[in-house]
Amino acid sequence: MQRLIVFNNMSLDGYFVDAHSDMRFAQNDRKDPGWDAFVAGNASGGGTFVFGRITYEMMASFWPTPAAIQSMPHVAATMNKNPKVVFSRTLRKADWNNTKILKGDLPEEIRKLKAGSGNGMVIFGSGSLVSQLSQARLIDEYQIIVVPIVLGNGRTMFEGITENLPLELVGSRAFENGNVLLRYIPVA
Repeated sequence: MQRLIVFNNMSLDGYFVDAHSDMRFAQNDRKDPGWDAFVAGNASGGGTFVFGRITYEMMASFWPTPAAIQSMPHVAATMNKNPKVVFSRTLRKADWNNTKILKGDLPEEIRKLKAGSGNGMVIFGSGSLVSQLSQARLIDEYQIIVVPIVLGNGRTMFEGITENLPLELVGSRAFENGNVLLRYIPVA
């Protein structure tokens, strides 16, 4: 069975996008070789990337570009070659390499994907997917990068959760640039 992991950045005040649905706040420009090594190592992993339409369109507009390939070659290579699934009822075609559009019931489609073979799945961004799949108890691990910035306003990736979701901390790591990785699993 494949595992489903959420990997998202979050501001210190709990937002994964700002008031304009922008994620650029996560680009922490403070020099940190440890952070750079973590990003490069994390990017070399396999698996299927899972997106909602908005995050998919944002990622597809950046990662295949020469600017992305030049600035972050290891991350771009992985983003461009790995299989991708985008959940959307409105997207008609997906031009980004190795992408499949799914329009069915989100929890049911994820259950099918988890039951199949593969190297796991990772959700980036896609707050509406995160909240729906959290509610359905289909996420196996949350990897949250807390970025040292306060946005004051934005969206949380858990909007719409109607019941408590107890989590257990299974790991953490602080980086010199101020970012902190927090790893949680749902409590059974």
